[in-house]
Amino acid sequence: MAVPVDVISPCGFPFSLHAMRRQVMDYGDIAEVVHHDSWERFQTDRPKGRLVAMTTKAADPLWRFRFAPGDTILMGQESAGLPNAVHATADARLVIPMAPGTRSLNIAIAAGMAVGEAVRQGHEYAQG
Repeated sequence: MAVPVDVISPCGFPFSLHAMRRQVMDYGDIAEVVHHDSWERFQTDRPKGRLVAMTTKAADPLWRFRFAPGDTILMGQESAGLPNAVHATADARLVIPMAPGTRSLNIAIAAGMAVGEAVRQGHEYAQG
């Protein structure tokens, strides 16, 4: 199963394909990573399908959402979340419920949970 990763600048960390591949260790050579220099460029290049935003500003929990083939899961910066303009374009906004008084999850953990849920529902892949 392949899960493509699209990195959209500005991304909150210095991006280089070499560094990204080094960070993902054994999976670097098989990971399909595409870098987009702007949100507008991503919108032009991305496959058609729903945009599903993972955000602490949502009311609908991840577990109740029905993913569909072609969905793109959007993750924002850990420190700031998704920009308002991006948040507004999403077809769905989902939250991973947390215990009161706790901070949001690390972006890699949250992304893994969201992609895992899409795969658990039987979809061949989820993007984003």
